Amino acid sequence: MPLRAWTDTLTPRWVLRSPRPSPGRLRLFCLPYAGGGAAAYRAWADGLPPEIEVCRIELPGRGSRFAEPRFKSAAELVRAAADGLRPHLDPPFALFGHSMGALLAFELARELRRRGRPLPALLLVAGHEAPQCPDPDPPLSHLPDSEFVEEIRRRYDGIPAEVLAEPELLDLLLPVLRDDVALLERYRYSEEPPLDCPISCLGGEEDRRVSRESLEAWRDQTVRSFALRLIPGGHFFIESARAAVLRAVGEDLEPWTSAARP
Repeated sequence: MPLRAWTDTLTPRWVLRSPRPSPGRLRLFCLPYAGGGAAAYRAWADGLPPEIEVCRIELPGRGSRFAEPRFKSAAELVRAAADGLRPHLDPPFALFGHSMGALLAFELARELRRRGRPLPALLLVAGHEAPQCPDPDPPLSHLPDSEFVEEIRRRYDGIPAEVLAEPELLDLLLPVLRDDVALLERYRYSEEPPLDCPISCLGGEEDRRVSRESLEAWRDQTVRSFALRLIPGGHFFIESARAAVLRAVGEDLEPWTSAARP
């Protein structure tokens, strides 16, 4: 086997690209929510304009990278992601993240700035309070399984009924979800200048945990434009109202995708 092919098999695959008849003109990197993986965005390519190439980020410890150890620190995870995404971050690109993914997308943008790399054309965050806002809930990653599941469902309604009905599926999900929740609980926001890129924020109208005020606070993280849209649904409105979310994302990226059209 050629050396290049052998080393490629050892390189973690951070980016899963959705097939397109022709490559998009703008890459949209999508970071998953706690307990989730790249599969959460599998259907997005079909609902967005063809100028957008959906690049699903697969984090260690889930999906095709299930055997890899999960990171304990958001800062370490973001640094590793910045290394892994380096060959793919040709401008223009945008970052999207929901819940935990929103926080990771934000910190990834700040890490790119520290490295002197181009910032995203647009940072899209969904379902998470601005990073400077205090967590409104007490920690739960330490709870026994039954209490942990009950509290996750109360706060986020985030474990599908079909998973709860299958003990083997739940056994696979819980360690990933618990580690992600613990990572979020260890996160500490550090003061830095606002980003020099626009931010678009999406929230669920019926989200019991993330308030409109805490979503509005994302405005303080940019010196450029800021937009907030509320979508019908609870915390996982990106699933229950996917068409509305994709429509909003497509509209927010339109200034860059229209410029790419002949």
